[in-house]
Amino acid sequence: MNLKNRPLLLVATLGLVLLAGCASMQKMLKNAFQKPRLTFKTARLSQASLSDATVDLVYQIENPNPLGLSLASIDYAFFVEDKQVVAGTPPKGLNIAARGKSELTFPANVKFADIAPVVTTFLTKDSARYKAQGSLGIQTPIGVLKFPLEHEGVFEVPKIPQVQFEAPRITNVTLQGATVEFPLVVKNRNSFPLPVAGISGGLKVAGASVGNLNTGDLGLLEPGGTKQVTLPLTINFLSAASAASALRSGGSAQVKWDGKLVSGGQNVPLDVSQLLNFRR
Repeated sequence: MNLKNRPLLLVATLGLVLLAGCASMQKMLKNAFQKPRLTFKTARLSQASLSDATVDLVYQIENPNPLGLSLASIDYAFFVEDKQVVAGTPPKGLNIAARGKSELTFPANVKFADIAPVVTTFLTKDSARYKAQGSLGIQTPIGVLKFPLEHEGVFEVPKIPQVQFEAPRITNVTLQGATVEFPLVVKNRNSFPLPVAGISGGLKVAGASVGNLNTGDLGLLEPGGTKQVTLPLTINFLSAASAASALRSGGSAQVKWDGKLVSGGQNVPLDVSQLLNFRR
């Protein structure tokens, strides 16, 4: 053998040994690595108002391996009533814990005005259809593994709060008019919190316009919760003659409140009509 070729032969031999070792190592890793399992867990509203909602699709990934994994790629789309909306990536990062279960949350912002031409019509629905599609790539020691993100279901459409008066109280009566306190109860009919920025509108008593009521910002209504406010109003008898008799002596009168309820920047028409007993 030519002595000049011995170094080249040695390098080639070492290369073959290393390649064989790498191939064996890869085979060992492939045999030892257990494929993670991705399952759909739930769909929930994390934020909602009468103008929009954030729908969170929660997946659970189970990693049985002794090493943590990371997300390599996300291809994700979200549709509501067959219309695509803005979808986001998991806000808690892209790391998957070793030997355990991790949640991956995919948020999607749904603006109701983009789904239906009339928002108030959409709000009369009990639920809305959604569809998620795409794929998730997870970086592993044996390469990137792809998992489908296909799921269909429904989510609860926010309901307009229930608004009603309780018996008004007449606190002061003069020859010219009376001051009346109108207790108002606002109930959240949803299973999630709902912000109400305010309710306002013109009030009629016994068919006569007596002024305007405004609750101001009611804040966040708890799921299924109620909030009560008392709205005082000074009524002039000269401009509301038909209401004067009920207000002077007490008794029943029809009360009608035409206004709007504001939630998340969305104005919703409100029409409250009740026969109320005015008490002194």
